[in-house]
Amino acid sequence: MGDGSGAESPTRARKSPTAFRTISEVAEDLHIPQHVLRFWETKFPQLKPLKRGGGRRYYRPEDISLLRRIGDLLYTQGYTIKGVQRLLREGGLEGVEAAAGAEDLSAEAGYAAEGLEVPEGGELRACLDELEAIARDLRALGGR
Repeated sequence: MGDGSGAESPTRARKSPTAFRTISEVAEDLHIPQHVLRFWETKFPQLKPLKRGGGRRYYRPEDISLLRRIGDLLYTQGYTIKGVQRLLREGGLEGVEAAAGAEDLSAEAGYAAEGLEVPEGGELRACLDELEAIARDLRALGGR
């Protein structure tokens, strides 16, 4: 951290793109809490990370790609979980990417027409994560 190199995780930078990732690595990279990733496994049967002793999850590159698309559809595109489930059921990952690609273009065109800068997905996800944490805290307080 204080080495001045600017690299957040030097060991992670050395991992091959085809290497398996732990849930903590995926959660950090995608800015999605670990409990959400585990929840998505229950909602999207296409997500099947390898599980080793003690239930430790290892995500393949294709799992991470699917998680990235699901997160984009839910958090950026505004789909519901049922909507993403339907897209995956009807067209698989290719159908989801095709549908999202068309929406991405129209969304960017709308921002450009207004003279606005297209927001970064990571920024939106970070805001959503913070709002979800606040909502959990409020639910916990309300249940007392």
